[in-house]
Amino acid sequence: MSTGAEEKAPPVGGSGSDGRPGGPPNILFILADDLGWADLGCYGSSAIRTPNLDRLAREGIRFRHGYACSPWCSSTRIGLYTGRYPTRLPAGLEEPLTTHTEHNGIPADHPTLSSLLLATGYQTAMFGKWHCGWLPWYSPLRIGFQTFYGNFDGAIDYFEHINTIGEADLYEGETSVEEAGYYTSLISDRAAELVAANRDSPFYLQLNYTAPHWPWEGPNDREVGAEIRRRFSEQPVPTPLIHPDGGSLAKYAELVEEMDAGVGKVLTALADAGRAENTIVVFTSDNGGERWSNNWPLVGEKGDLAEGGIRVPLILRWPAAVPGDQISDHPIDTLDLTATLIDAGGTTPDSEYPLGRVSEVEIV
Repeated sequence: MSTGAEEKAPPVGGSGSDGRPGGPPNILFILADDLGWADLGCYGSSAIRTPNLDRLAREGIRFRHGYACSPWCSSTRIGLYTGRYPTRLPAGLEEPLTTHTEHNGIPADHPTLSSLLLATGYQTAMFGKWHCGWLPWYSPLRIGFQTFYGNFDGAIDYFEHINTIGEADLYEGETSVEEAGYYTSLISDRAAELVAANRDSPFYLQLNYTAPHWPWEGPNDREVGAEIRRRFSEQPVPTPLIHPDGGSLAKYAELVEEMDAGVGKVLTALADAGRAENTIVVFTSDNGGERWSNNWPLVGEKGDLAEGGIRVPLILRWPAAVPGDQISDHPIDTLDLTATLIDAGGTTPDSEYPLGRVSEVEIV
């Protein structure tokens, strides 16, 4: 990692270790849920071990001024997929997004990062948290993702796979499914399988972890989820997953460290498939941390417009075009990322839906 005087990182997409990329890049976008700005080792954490994300930062650019376009889950996701300020859609004005209506989601006819890349020949997939509208009106499959495996709600029990109102919330496409396993591991495995598969076209994979969002369940806490389901079945409560009296810094660290292990599995599969060189990997969070997360020395947390609510870890790696071992103080937010990835993928925004930001990429 860089030491001493820091220099502003060059524009993404300039000549790197091997000069020009050899074709359209693959895109792997990894989104954490409620991760604090200082919750990774490469951002100063001494309580949480994140060797895989630390290595990703060493091999790319670590942005010290990365920002979510909103201090909330759904609205940031809406901004990411549409590239536009989330308040342009009714769903972007509601947090937490809980109203199940035909007016609360990303419309199928709205251009998105996934639909634009799909139109240029990309294979597209989302694994993990959607939280941008409910069936029967909305789903990832209706905005350009060919494959979806994950949950629709804002939170899911890591073992029981029930949502905030006690309903089963694990889907293959638009079909409810049952599968045993810790949710972080399940979606990591699916992502690793996808990046390892043989293909002739580039891929865009959106990997949306629910970690480290509550409930406070580490990979060895299956009985916690089972107890939540039992209590909910006996006496339903509005939000069975929250249990705000639970958790600890140590438990929070388990959630983050298991996510880091999953990221490591996906990155290893990418390297073993020989696709790491021309794959843009982005890692960030949907908003600032809350509760057990560490936003220090920032003020505020999730839901606040202060730095602690919107400043997030942000790492970008693209070996074919971006030299590694960089630290940048250049401010980058969610909408910048969307514009950049649309540009890097060789396509352009829909003129009727102008983006909220301009691309930071320079294709040479």
